[in-house]
Amino acid sequence: MLYLSEREKDQLVGHSRREYPDEACGILAGKGERVQKIYQMINADKSTRTFFMDPREQLRVMKEIRSSGLDFIGIYHSHPESRAFPSTHDVKLAYYPDVWYVIISLRDKDNPEIKAYKIVEGKIEEESIGLNPEGTPRL
Repeated sequence: MLYLSEREKDQLVGHSRREYPDEACGILAGKGERVQKIYQMINADKSTRTFFMDPREQLRVMKEIRSSGLDFIGIYHSHPESRAFPSTHDVKLAYYPDVWYVIISLRDKDNPEIKAYKIVEGKIEEESIGLNPEGTPRL
C-alpha cells in the first residue's frame, strides 16, 4: 500500500491540472510506503500522450533525495483524457520494479482519479492508496 496525505493528493492533481492538456510527471520520495516529498518535473516531451523527464533534472532530484535521507519510491504522471491505468508506453518504460507508478486521470475533470501500480516485467498490479494524515509521523 502507498500512503499519501490529502495535501499530497492535492499537489498531484494541481500539477496535473496546470500541465493540462499535456501530461504532468514527477518523482515521489519517502520512506517505506509513505510519500514525504513530491518533485514536480518538467515533461520534456510536451505531449498529451507521453512524458519524459529531463535526465539532468532527474539526476539532480535523485541526488537531493539521497542527501535528504529519503528514498526514491515512485514516479507519477497524468493521463489528461484517459483512465488511470498504465498505457503500453508506460509499461514499456517501467524500469524500476521496486517503485510505485502513480497515475492521475483528468478524464472527469471534476473528479480526478488517482491510482497506484507496481509494474514488474510487463505485469501490472494495482496497489491500494491509503491516507497518510497530516501531522502523523511518517516512518
